[in-house]
Amino acid sequence: MDRLVCGDVGFGKTEVALRAAFVAVMGGRQVAVLVPTTLLAEQHYQNFVDRFADWPIKIAEISRFRTKKEQAEALEGLAEGKIDIIIGTHRLIQKDVKFKNLGLAILDEEHRFGVRQKEQMKALRAEVDVLTLTATPIPRTLSMAMEGLREFSVISTPPQKRLAIKTFHTDYSAGIIREAVMREFKRGGQVYFLHNEVDTIFVQKEKLEKILPEARIAIAHGQLRERELEHVMRDFYHQRSNLLLCTTIIETGIDVPTANTIIMNKADRFGLAQLHQLRGRVGRSHHQAYAYLLTEPDRKITKQAQKRLEAIQLMEDLGAGFHLAMHDLEIRGAGELLGDGQSGEMQAIGFSMYSDMLNHAVKQLKAGTEPDLDAPLGVTTEINLHTPALLPGDYCHDVHERLVIYKRLANCETDEALDEMQEELIDRFGLLPGAGEALMACHRLRIAAKPLGIVKIDASDAAIQLQFNPKADIDPLKLINLLQRDKRCRMNGPEKLRVSVELGNINHRVELIQELLQQFV
Repeated sequence: MDRLVCGDVGFGKTEVALRAAFVAVMGGRQVAVLVPTTLLAEQHYQNFVDRFADWPIKIAEISRFRTKKEQAEALEGLAEGKIDIIIGTHRLIQKDVKFKNLGLAILDEEHRFGVRQKEQMKALRAEVDVLTLTATPIPRTLSMAMEGLREFSVISTPPQKRLAIKTFHTDYSAGIIREAVMREFKRGGQVYFLHNEVDTIFVQKEKLEKILPEARIAIAHGQLRERELEHVMRDFYHQRSNLLLCTTIIETGIDVPTANTIIMNKADRFGLAQLHQLRGRVGRSHHQAYAYLLTEPDRKITKQAQKRLEAIQLMEDLGAGFHLAMHDLEIRGAGELLGDGQSGEMQAIGFSMYSDMLNHAVKQLKAGTEPDLDAPLGVTTEINLHTPALLPGDYCHDVHERLVIYKRLANCETDEALDEMQEELIDRFGLLPGAGEALMACHRLRIAAKPLGIVKIDASDAAIQLQFNPKADIDPLKLINLLQRDKRCRMNGPEKLRVSVELGNINHRVELIQELLQQFV
């Protein structure tokens, strides 16, 4: 298995990981859970220990929250097979970590790891199942999943009673901060206040104490000592403090159901996926959650930052993470799929065309044939019936709608799909005019001709000409039989079959072409 599970923040990806780990351990294998931050490692450790308390499963954690001695014991237990599940940060992919019988590797919050680290995980891939969890996959990962190079699952159903987080963008002001925080306190909740500058975090604390004398403020950032940080987070989790003034250290996976308001100071300095992840720290129970994006009133926001803030406000529906990731993929390109380069050539041809080309190559490789780099989309058949083949403006008035329909028709791969499209068009716009019928006929011929390797069909009122691809898979005997049987047919060069026949009616021409194509099936 090499599966990417994409589910929005708080949709239950950890639950999937717990169950997968349980199945692997019951099958007698070891499980490695790789996470990006020490806080998340600690939280996962507590979760796993609580859930598996009734089972004889040995769980260990490697992170800076553990002493050197504890880490050494954990590594020794791994090598001897005494530990079933190991949860750790990047320490897990160091060279000195040895497993006795590793069966499953779980990569949580995939977007926080670099390509090289993921490639190191993949080195285990030959004998190990890999489960990757993320809310906002980076473009390269999402692209690989969508091209069929990795298996892909989406968790799109939110937990019951989950409400969308209300998101507001406003200038920094003491009044708004007080109003937002007091609303949360009055319903017995807790607040995150995000200030991503360690140097000035104590100055911010003094400001908040003046605005909110009733708040019990705790500070959390990555430069705190391990025990201190652990102590602060535990206090906040057990509601001994009710306002956590913190940096982006809380970005990944932190789950405090009672914290339902987050205020992000200088929100224009965060990336799109980061804003989405931070917003996902709240609203993890059935209470209405609020996210406030504060920007400095006297500082000019860049165009990109403005776009990000607008996008995060618009996409406040449950399950928006996947759409944000798709948006990111369109903006940044997919990068190298098989190397660690991170800039792609996708913009040159557009995402849809790129996907089609890659899909075609993957299918050919899976079928055991060499992809044809001169024709990356396979055989594309050009059809000319010498008559207008389109949807007239007086039939479908909206230009954009016509373009969408043309694209959908071009994507039809079977006659059944075309029949459905024709029914839909008649249902929406009425009976097809002559030009619309001709357009449908062209697509039917395209579907019939593609598997035969025919690259061009030209049907005028004087003759019909079929041009074959040099590599066309045509039985020569069938072609010879046709030439001997029908005196109207002759070869016009090595790759062209010409049928001299005068047919003024389009429908008769189409019928004759279909009969010809049937001869080669």
